[in-house]
Amino acid sequence: MLPAEDQPATTRRRDAAATRQLLLDAARRRFARNGYAATTVREIADQAGVNVALISRYFVSKEGLFEACLMGAADELDRVVQKDYSIDAVAASMARHLAGPSADWQAQQVLMLLRSSGDEQADRIRHAKLRFLAERMATAGGWYPGHPEEETLLLRAQVALAAALGLAILRTSAVLEPLASADQEALTEPLRAVMGALLTPQA
Repeated sequence: MLPAEDQPATTRRRDAAATRQLLLDAARRRFARNGYAATTVREIADQAGVNVALISRYFVSKEGLFEACLMGAADELDRVVQKDYSIDAVAASMARHLAGPSADWQAQQVLMLLRSSGDEQADRIRHAKLRFLAERMATAGGWYPGHPEEETLLLRAQVALAAALGLAILRTSAVLEPLASADQEALTEPLRAVMGALLTPQA
């Protein structure tokens, strides 16, 4: 096999992208399960099957890796609550993410967003992303920046977001039945009821 410096540029880029993704996947699992403080870069590298020095190469530091994971988690949830969705579509999308084929992965994303890192910059990003997701949901209830009832609508949207995030935690951590075994179809209606009650524009 050719040394790295002699390999074609496209091969090196592909290998770098694959290694970076391995580190992100391993870090998300570790951070979601153990939290930021209890996770070491060596554990992440070992789980990814790569040299620990590559974390510094691709992410600069443990904090940088956590931030990259955090941004990915927020982007995943952002796709659930696109601003042009109706309340029914938001409920259906949430049910799909909670009980669909990628449910375990989605639960990891939720835990990532809810765990404090102890790093000021990472937590600032985490808080901003959670607020942004709530704002996206609030638009279904008629919210817009400067709305005369802005704080009330945002509060209702944040409660709706908390309900959805709590569902993910209870399904995976507490294994509360029948919630833990409910399929996508079973979850859609109660989610629609909750989202409708909280996000439907008030008269």
